Amino acid sequence: MNGWGLGDKLVARAIADPTHESGMSLLALDRVSKRFGGVTAVENVSFSVGRGEVVGFLGPNGAGKSTTMRMITQYLDPDEGAISFDGTPLNDAREGAKRRIGYLPENNPLYAEMLVSEYLAFVGRLREIPPAEHRRATDEAVQSTSIESVFFRPIAELSKGYRQRVGLAAAIINRPDLLVLDEPTEGLDPNQRVEIRRLIGDLGRDRTVLLSTHVLTEVEHTCTRLLIIHRGKLAADGPVGELLNRARGATTVTLEAIGPGIAEAAAQVEGVATVEAAGAAGGRVRLNLTVTGGDVRPALFRLAVDRGWTLYELHQEAGSLENLFRDLTTSGAETAP
Repeated sequence: MNGWGLGDKLVARAIADPTHESGMSLLALDRVSKRFGGVTAVENVSFSVGRGEVVGFLGPNGAGKSTTMRMITQYLDPDEGAISFDGTPLNDAREGAKRRIGYLPENNPLYAEMLVSEYLAFVGRLREIPPAEHRRATDEAVQSTSIESVFFRPIAELSKGYRQRVGLAAAIINRPDLLVLDEPTEGLDPNQRVEIRRLIGDLGRDRTVLLSTHVLTEVEHTCTRLLIIHRGKLAADGPVGELLNRARGATTVTLEAIGPGIAEAAAQVEGVATVEAAGAAGGRVRLNLTVTGGDVRPALFRLAVDRGWTLYELHQEAGSLENLFRDLTTSGAETAP
């Protein structure tokens, strides 16, 4: 059973109006779908991203995040629907749009045998940056990502954190209006994650950023808005602060006890919305209760006394983005690859 349940108990703002905008939209998807053989990876997705927004794009593995990003960056074409960049359909803009979009894919394809300086020069040529502007563009990218100390080192010798920085430098060397980042902190240690998160926050001051990540703390600290995709469909869209506040409108109570009929009795307590088994050993029953009707711990304690349960834990915590994400992405059929 899911933590909060969908439908009437949904605390996130579901997509009723797919043309959410912050000022004039820079990027707009209108009923976009993509299929691979008989598998639908993205289905009827619509959203827009305004200038200057830093938008978190969340979803479980196989939800359609990377496919959506590849369509935005023109690595894939949608089967249905339309994508517009700065008011122009991508089918018409093509190379013009590519010059204004920076992309760091999940696998960060670097040439390990090159020096950092050689790689950025190579990317600059691919981006068709005029020779007269190349030095300035490189200097800005290097300073923005703090890779001065490794500029003349082989990429093969760099740590994972510095490789991600080099990938970011390559993504912004052409000074893009839109920066698309697919799992930029994947595989990094906690210290490296903090550094990359800081860099993304700094980069977001000057450009629009669409950030795909599994790390919810990155969304809370970096993004101004959140999109959640599940099974190829957009499940929620709203400002991070608003979704956090709505998430915290519900609480989770952990109950661990030994005794008869614990789950059934707890489900009948007023204010308990859902009951989810969390597993326990030694004859104990451990439950996660989603609560929407105030503090139910006194009622549960009285119930434990009346039923003769041995109570080991009765703990309450506020709702969170993690709860929201789990609720929106653990229902229904399997996700598409």
